[in-house]
Amino acid sequence: MRELKVVGLDGDSRRIICESDDSGEKFVLRSDARLEAAVRGDKIGSNQTAIEVEVANMLRPKDIQAKIRAGASVEQVAAASGASISRVERFAHPVLLERARAAELATAAHPVLPDGPSVLTLLETVSTSLIARGLDPEATNWDAWRNEDGRWTVQLSWTAGRSDLQAHFRFAPGAHGGTVTAFDDAAHELIDPNFARPLRPLAPVAQLTLEDTDTPVAAPVAAPVAAPEPPPTTKPPRPKKGHPAVPAWEDVLLGVRSSGGQR
Repeated sequence: MRELKVVGLDGDSRRIICESDDSGEKFVLRSDARLEAAVRGDKIGSNQTAIEVEVANMLRPKDIQAKIRAGASVEQVAAASGASISRVERFAHPVLLERARAAELATAAHPVLPDGPSVLTLLETVSTSLIARGLDPEATNWDAWRNEDGRWTVQLSWTAGRSDLQAHFRFAPGAHGGTVTAFDDAAHELIDPNFARPLRPLAPVAQLTLEDTDTPVAAPVAAPVAAPEPPPTTKPPRPKKGHPAVPAWEDVLLGVRSSGGQR
């Protein structure tokens, strides 16, 4: 059985290149679960199925640091690569300090407003804004990571009620602390100079003013008065036509009027 020695990794860092001592012949060894178990000294049963995975423990330190610098956590890198958390932490620690330092420098930068950079720093501006809204500026968390273009993104996290909120800024180091630019709506709202503006404006409610009582009282409504009906028109009694008095027979013979006069 010939003995091989490890020379390095291939271009995609997924296979191990080995070389024999006697002939100089090169071999390629693919990393799998059995190889990783053998390196760790674990025993794998003969009936265990070998699962082909990415090169976990062979993940280069600079790759680990690049992922951490881009904003990934130690747990995320370990879970994605299959490497142990302790191994990732060993190379991630200096990068995490770098991210914390960038976040600290960003809080001393000046927010860029429509009329130019603010006199106040980002930390002073955000603290004033949170206090004006009844929130605790000490109950916040700052983080930062470097983007692919080399610029820094700064993240502010805080809790309002039962909601976990975040705001993001672009940090540009420079003279006098550099500048920060709001990246999303939450960031724009935090650096808005009008801190007194309510988050959810409400329409004014009309108030009723009463002189004798504070409780609204319904005014009595007068019942409509019916117009008096005109009195029924009654026709005046028609005068009875007078009938001429009939003289008595004696009067006729004697020639006396019924009224007592003589003809």
